[in-house]
Amino acid sequence: MTMRITAVHFTDPGCPWAYSARPYHARLRWRFGDQLDWQLVTIGLAESAQLYIDRGYTPAVQAAGARSFATRFGMPFQYDEKPAISATSLGCRALVLVREDAPDRVDAALRALQLMQFTTLGLLEDPQAIREALATVDGIDADAVVARLDAPATWERYDADRAQARSAEGAPTHVQRRTAKTDGLVRYTAPSVRFLHPDGRSGEVGGFQPFEAYDTILANLEPGLTRQSGPEGPLEVLAAFPDGLVTAEVAEVLREELDPRDVPGTRAALAELASTGAVQSHPVGDDAVWTLAP
Repeated sequence: MTMRITAVHFTDPGCPWAYSARPYHARLRWRFGDQLDWQLVTIGLAESAQLYIDRGYTPAVQAAGARSFATRFGMPFQYDEKPAISATSLGCRALVLVREDAPDRVDAALRALQLMQFTTLGLLEDPQAIREALATVDGIDADAVVARLDAPATWERYDADRAQARSAEGAPTHVQRRTAKTDGLVRYTAPSVRFLHPDGRSGEVGGFQPFEAYDTILANLEPGLTRQSGPEGPLEVLAAFPDGLVTAEVAEVLREELDPRDVPGTRAALAELASTGAVQSHPVGDDAVWTLAP
C-alpha cells in the first residue's frame, strides 16, 4: 500500500506569493505524485476591497507589484492597471464549492482563478469573471458554482476554512514569523503547507519558501517516500500535467538539483516543440500555458 502524506495547502487566489510558488508545487507533484494527498484550505484574505484600499493598495501599486513578482519568479503577468482593487472572498468561496463538487479539480480551478487574477483585467469579486475562468477547466460546472456562491451552506464551509487558516498561533509557521495577524487571529499566509503523517507527526512549510524547504520536511517526515527522478525533457513533463503548465513551472520541474531555473531556455525549447506540432501554446499574460498536442 502506498504511503500517503496529507498536504494541507493554505492559499488564496488573490495572493501573488501563492501564485509565484506554483512552480515549486509542480515539482513536488512530479517528485512525489499520489503519495501526497493535497487538501486545499482557503484563507479569505479580504472580505472587502476597502481593507486593501485603507492600506494604500491601489491598482497602480498592484501593477507595479506584478512587474516585481514577474522579474523575481518568472510567472506570467499582465501589467495594465485593473479597473479596481478586488476582495478575494468570492474567489475563495468558488474554490470551496469546486472542492465539494469535484475535489480532484480544485487545484486546476485555483490555477484558473490565479491566471484570471494575474494575467487579465478580471476581478475576483466579479461572478462573471469567476464563471469565465472556471469554464476553462474540464470537469467543473461553472454555472452551478456561481449560482451557489452566496448560499448559506457555502458561507458555512468557507467560514470553516477561514477558522482553520487562523489557527496558526504557536505552530512552526508562527515561530518562523511567516504568519499574519491582519484580522485579529494568527493566520497561515499563502501558500503555507502543513504535511501530516499517518502516524500523527507533522511538519510545516510556512508562507513562500523554496522547493528545498518542502523537500527537507518530507525527507525528515517520511524517508520511505518514493522520489521520482527528473524528467528527460519538456514532453515528459507535460505528459504528467494534462492541464498544462506555464514556462516557469516546466523549468522548475526540469532543473537539476541546486541549479537555477532556466526559464528562457525552457521557453525556447517549448517554442521549438510547438513549431513541430508536438505541443500547443495557449497565451496568458506575457507567457503561455503549454500542453501536449492532441
